[in-house]
Amino acid sequence: MQPLQNATTTAEAKKIAQKTVYSILFAISFTHLLNDMMQSVIPAMYPMIKQNFHLSFTQVGLITFTFQLTASLLQPFVGSYTDKTPRPYSLAIGMSFTLLGLISLAFATSFAAILIAVSLIGMGSSVFHPESSRVAHLASGGKKGLAQSIFQLGGNAGSAIGPLLAALIVVPYGQFYIIWFALAAILAIIVLLRIATWYRGQLVFRAANKKQASDEVHPQLSRSRVIFSLFILLALIFSKYFYMASMSSYFTFYLIDKFHVSVQQSQLYLFAFLAAVATGTLLGGPLGDRFGRKYIIWISILGAAPFTLLLPYTNLFWTGILSVIIGVIIASAFSAILVYATELVPGKVGMIAGLFFGFAFGMGGLGSAVLGKLADQTSIEYVFKVCAYLPLIGIITGFLPNIGQHRK
Repeated sequence: MQPLQNATTTAEAKKIAQKTVYSILFAISFTHLLNDMMQSVIPAMYPMIKQNFHLSFTQVGLITFTFQLTASLLQPFVGSYTDKTPRPYSLAIGMSFTLLGLISLAFATSFAAILIAVSLIGMGSSVFHPESSRVAHLASGGKKGLAQSIFQLGGNAGSAIGPLLAALIVVPYGQFYIIWFALAAILAIIVLLRIATWYRGQLVFRAANKKQASDEVHPQLSRSRVIFSLFILLALIFSKYFYMASMSSYFTFYLIDKFHVSVQQSQLYLFAFLAAVATGTLLGGPLGDRFGRKYIIWISILGAAPFTLLLPYTNLFWTGILSVIIGVIIASAFSAILVYATELVPGKVGMIAGLFFGFAFGMGGLGSAVLGKLADQTSIEYVFKVCAYLPLIGIITGFLPNIGQHRK
């Protein structure tokens, strides 16, 4: 009787572990939407801040660099720590830093105050992303690409909505109206507290059913091959996020400078690009589950190159069309890259998520600073001509090993 009971318990534990918890996935995706919506207010404000505080492009790039640096440096350490000692309620604590940063940004009266405010928002992000990625992983039921895409969709949708709301709320009425975004931070804290309760229960369940609840892939690769593969993935992240920095930080300036559109019109074009990024993100994970992550990574980076190379030489209409195509293609990479990396290093979801989110933010920040300096020395149009070649780095995807099984 006892062996039969143990077998039943094992089967039930395995069934629970393999169940995709969509309510949690959409809840964590919603908080990701709120988190990245609030963060995207920063670049959306650049034209207004640049004018009000008489900033150079270099200083604009430094704002992004400061935000991305605080968001990126802490993430691998937070992720590594929580791999060993998970902290479900750290999600709400991290969002509290974002809340404080938004309030500080609304009242900022100097360039230094702006840097302090965006640093606080970056610190909130450094806690949110590794732990929320772990929540998505736990709720995936084995559909890791799909889970990561749902999670990422929230973030990219928030990044698209943020500039649109900034154009409607902040640009017409002034910097102080950023304070309204603090309401989103409070809502996110409330939802994250509910998610933390589920998260804590999952930790207890998986600790009691460790063997049955494990769904990790263990690739038969040498340590040197794993490290080499991680470096390739980071190089791909570099190419993607350096290019994304040119779009998120300077696309509005490019449109204003080259086509003489208004600030609000430029924000609508940025919204279209970021909405396309959200669409591409949703597609990338499930396609990676279905056809293999390596192929999706290859297509999504290298496949964007023909369109990025054309972009600087087209009129306003085709610039809008090409930016949408580029957004869809290039965004499909991140979910596949992140899940591929977690399969390379099983059992280290927090550390890998922290490393890759952190590196992505770091490259975005560094890219913004470097490209801002380049724009000051040359022109904003020249920046886009240089960045057009970055997706060609995607050719190195061919050196990645084939791991995991795609679905039939």
